Amino acid sequence: MNARLLATACLGGSLLAALGAPAAFAGQAPAAASAPDTPVSHRDRVYAAEQFSNTVSVTDPASNALLGVIRLGDPQPGNFSPLYRGQVLVHGMGFSPDHRTLAVVSIGSNAVTFVDTATNAVKHTTYVGRSPHEAFFTPDGSEVWVTVRGEDYVAVLDATTYAEKTRIRVPAGPGMTIFSPDGAYGYVCSSFNPETVVVATASHEIVGRVKQESPFCPNIAATPDGTQVWMTLKDVGRTMVFNARPPFNIIRTMDTGPITNHVNFARTPRGTFAYVTVGGLNEVKVLRTDDFSPVATIPVGKLPHGLWPSGDGSRIYVGLENADALAVIDTATNAVIGNVPVGQAPQALAYVPGAVPEGDGRANLQPLGLAGQTAHITLGEPDGAGMPTSVSLFDQGLTQVLQASVTGLAPRRPYTLALAEHADGGGTLQPLAAFTTNPAGSAIVNTVGPIRQVLGGGAPQDGRTGRRYLVIAPGGADGLGAPVQVQQP
Repeated sequence: MNARLLATACLGGSLLAALGAPAAFAGQAPAAASAPDTPVSHRDRVYAAEQFSNTVSVTDPASNALLGVIRLGDPQPGNFSPLYRGQVLVHGMGFSPDHRTLAVVSIGSNAVTFVDTATNAVKHTTYVGRSPHEAFFTPDGSEVWVTVRGEDYVAVLDATTYAEKTRIRVPAGPGMTIFSPDGAYGYVCSSFNPETVVVATASHEIVGRVKQESPFCPNIAATPDGTQVWMTLKDVGRTMVFNARPPFNIIRTMDTGPITNHVNFARTPRGTFAYVTVGGLNEVKVLRTDDFSPVATIPVGKLPHGLWPSGDGSRIYVGLENADALAVIDTATNAVIGNVPVGQAPQALAYVPGAVPEGDGRANLQPLGLAGQTAHITLGEPDGAGMPTSVSLFDQGLTQVLQASVTGLAPRRPYTLALAEHADGGGTLQPLAAFTTNPAGSAIVNTVGPIRQVLGGGAPQDGRTGRRYLVIAPGGADGLGAPVQVQQP
């Protein structure tokens, strides 16, 4: 995701000041509600983990300007080499209580990379089990919990040596851990099983279980007042809320929309509000945390994913996965007030107040370069009705990674993303990727190839024009029906 990451800023303001660090958040998640304000400044940074360029973008929120990227790996085909040493599928992120260290998770290379926020330099890389998803520091800063989604445990790292010290066995497919603001509990949701577990942070023992309404939770967050835990269910398009304290009972379940992804909070003079990214609708939904009433629906751009509040709750930063940008929301008006170009397919975000205590914070940053090159396409019903599907072609040189945020189809049905000979979907179909929609009639579909060149026209094939058009057709290996979504002009 969703992601996103735990900035465990639960140390007292006086201790942080003594360490020369900034004060804790303004009661913004994941800090306690009693934490003081941290106004937006040029010392703050917004970090986004970018999955297809394998970069971490670094933004100055005071000017909403991209300063550069931390390049943790290469695009394809360089990362296919057996001698490749960089990271693949940069995805999750957390940061330390003193705001000096990022923990960046790379799914494809099973890595947690620790980055110095002041210098943007890599301090250490720890390799864990198959397909980790998120990493978060405990509120006392002593441990880093890494959800190893491809297996059945949380890897617990020593936050000083970065070495794995123990494992916490949980239901297979742990998606993410978030901690209660006081550090008593870690809440671990699952991406493969319909069960969230509550773990006592000190003893590493499971002390509670919460039934998820579906198996796929990518993201979980605790309110700053320590009373609620919110989690998203991406496959069914819902958001669940449960009691953050024993007996950990479910409080509310809400339909939020297809490809519901991440949730976070902003504490404002008007109350505390939950912000939920809904990728299938290209929106962020805003709900009150006291009565769960809807407050606003904010169009933000293509496939919103991770989000994080500023240190004073005045803004929410949202990663737009299919737009290579950050959307900046003013929480007073719930309007988008800015957009920042970043790397390819931003996933988790982190807003770190006071990340750069001195200097300009530009050391070891590189220009966006190839990571900023992406083409965008829209698919829709032949008559233009229904919800559109957004498609991004992330440039990797001679090839592109295609990602489609598919919406508006029948639930739990097989479909194929294909190339058609004609703009209306007619002629022979050339399959690119088969997929099955989730219960909300949505899916995220990926494939790789020189697709942009084919869509733009090429050498004639078999006496016909070389140009092809993207379509979605029902069916799979046994045969395809007539396209139900076609490339829009």
